[in-house]
Amino acid sequence: MINKQMEISAIRQQRIKIVTTGECRDAEDDLAVEEPLEIQLGFTESGKRIKKSISVTMRTPGNDDELAVGFLFTEGIITEKSQVSAVKSDVFDDNKVIVNLADDFAPEINSLERNFYTTSSCGVCGKASIDAIKTVSVYQDQDNVLLASKQVIFALKNRLHAQQRIFESTGGLHASALFDLNGNYIKLREDVGRHNALDKLIGHALLNDLLPLADRILLLSGRASFELIQKAGMAGIKIVVAIGAPSSLAAKLAEESNITLIGFLKNDKFNIYSGFERISAL
Repeated sequence: MINKQMEISAIRQQRIKIVTTGECRDAEDDLAVEEPLEIQLGFTESGKRIKKSISVTMRTPGNDDELAVGFLFTEGIITEKSQVSAVKSDVFDDNKVIVNLADDFAPEINSLERNFYTTSSCGVCGKASIDAIKTVSVYQDQDNVLLASKQVIFALKNRLHAQQRIFESTGGLHASALFDLNGNYIKLREDVGRHNALDKLIGHALLNDLLPLADRILLLSGRASFELIQKAGMAGIKIVVAIGAPSSLAAKLAEESNITLIGFLKNDKFNIYSGFERISAL
């Protein structure tokens, strides 16, 4: 469950007027907070310590360390926890976080030269080219024999809503959640950006030595985009379930990556777009 401190920082009250055909009245509304986060990278090059700003993303404050580390991992800049020496928030600015890399680890500088400005609604639109989007997972060659029942899949939507407390208040946050193959809830992260929510979740897994997530089901509260499938693949996830629709490119990538992709999840119906063999009782 999301802690109380995150709830407070993720919600802001706004005085509004509610207008109907019969009246206009004053009220207060809960809004999901959206603020920029600058992700900086600290690393050693030619014996000198360098600090480089690599991304600005519009996010919901909270779990910024997980977001920064998850972003670096899903973009292929880091591949394991040992490459990170420390993650710190800026002393003077809550909207800056620096990830310091180990002295003996040199990141691929060319991958840092892409334009990483992202908005909360679109994770890939700021990148320099479509060729820069694809990354290679260190877990892509794992041969996992997984099986989940359709009854487990049907139950996921209600189990997500039971955990998604901030969404119930604001209606404005996306969620990424992990479940085991029996449908038991494990972890959830929320953010105004769907890609940020998943980066936070994967960052949590990396910092707690839980990768790869090959025996977990990923549930997305909205649609399944190309980038979300790419990030899931980077973490070794083999079953992705979306309450909303997948894009054509997401379905193609899922098939190429041997990922089971499910969309349009309802309590009594869902569509499977790839990896049919992992869902039993079809």
